[in-house]
Amino acid sequence: MDSHPVIVLVRPQLGENIGKAARAMLNFGLAEMRLVAPRDGWPNPSAGPAAAGADEVLEKAQVFDTLTEAVADCAHVYATTVRKRGMTKPVLTPEQAARDIRTSPGRSALVFGPERSGLDTGDVALARAIVTVPVNPHFGSLNLAQAVVLCAYEWSKAAGLALPDSEDHLPPAPQDELEGLIGHFEALLEPKNYFWPEIRAEVNRRTLRNVLTRPGWNHLEIRTLRGVLSFLEKEPRKRN
Repeated sequence: MDSHPVIVLVRPQLGENIGKAARAMLNFGLAEMRLVAPRDGWPNPSAGPAAAGADEVLEKAQVFDTLTEAVADCAHVYATTVRKRGMTKPVLTPEQAARDIRTSPGRSALVFGPERSGLDTGDVALARAIVTVPVNPHFGSLNLAQAVVLCAYEWSKAAGLALPDSEDHLPPAPQDELEGLIGHFEALLEPKNYFWPEIRAEVNRRTLRNVLTRPGWNHLEIRTLRGVLSFLEKEPRKRN
């Protein structure tokens, strides 16, 4: 089951905003954009620079004359709006909608209205549910890209997308590297009589091992610590 929702922009007015929406989408793993009657036509030369590298979204974007056509293959349509417009439809937060999309069979579409006015009543009437953000009641002015970011981010959380690899997420180093670090510490501490008196030596060594074992250092962290110890072994540099 493909839980990736389609992002539908209804009558978008500025190419820059379409590009920014594409950038927001791709940041969170979404790549299928559909445009309904873009004001300035399509393609729009202003969209590319604003997309900041999300060109694949723009290149594959589909254009439709009506919202009905744009969501024809979608079983679940969510209209994003800050105004409920008096309709008797479920009202969800982006987080609730993301969970719904993730677990519902069939394709889903998140629909966003034009920058100036948002979705009109007819657009919202096509939707299964309304998605609204609990913004400041005295100032509910999200721009198009911000609205797309909020919904795309919540979908990525619900989908459990993996974070990019980084040093913080490397696996713990193998035991031989850890033993090398512990041995390096002991070799530096021994001449300083750290393990003296002899009666306390075994306890002190075990305590040191426990301290160095607990963090689960990755190989880059161990390499850094070994570098620090090697530096401490050297004679102090003379200052000019």
